[in-house]
Amino acid sequence: MTDFILKLITGGGYAGIFALMVLENIFPPIPSEVIMGLGGIAVARGEMSIVPLIGWGTLGTVLGNYFWYWIGWRVGYQRFRPFIEKHGRWLTLDWHEVERLHRFFVSHGHWVIFAMRFMPAGRTIISLPAGITCMPHWKFVIWTFAGSAIWNSMLAGAGLFLGSNFEQLQDYVGPFAVATIGLMIAWYLYRVATWRPKN
Repeated sequence: MTDFILKLITGGGYAGIFALMVLENIFPPIPSEVIMGLGGIAVARGEMSIVPLIGWGTLGTVLGNYFWYWIGWRVGYQRFRPFIEKHGRWLTLDWHEVERLHRFFVSHGHWVIFAMRFMPAGRTIISLPAGITCMPHWKFVIWTFAGSAIWNSMLAGAGLFLGSNFEQLQDYVGPFAVATIGLMIAWYLYRVATWRPKN
């Protein structure tokens, strides 16, 4: 898989980076850690330049996240209520909690969007509540771009630093990603087992 993606990146150039990052944020078969890390390796080999790599990768991230933001915007806040009432058990949410989260997101959503760009899990799906709460388009784009640019720069820089030793990049990112996802799964199972609707 690594060799295949590296060929796509070197063959498709910056357009390939852009397309892969869009797809990674709509349906993530290939994590951004791999795409941007390999992009950094391509820079180390003299096949790419670091600034266009980060720029096109970040634009792809923003566009991919905007897809989920747009879906949330189309669904809207009130249309979400029947879904919560039907599936609240598995979402571990009732409408009272949704209203509380809505108020929080309206006040502090831009910081949530920014901070979630650095999380291995949840950084894409957070765009959905941003759309549902009707966060202004410009604010969503700016904060998504800012967080994504920093994260993609870190990944590309790691790939550039490690050169062809991609396995070392996985040693840095892999355990953190696995631990974070494991904790989130454990937290979710605990929530499902102990959750009771407030109403």
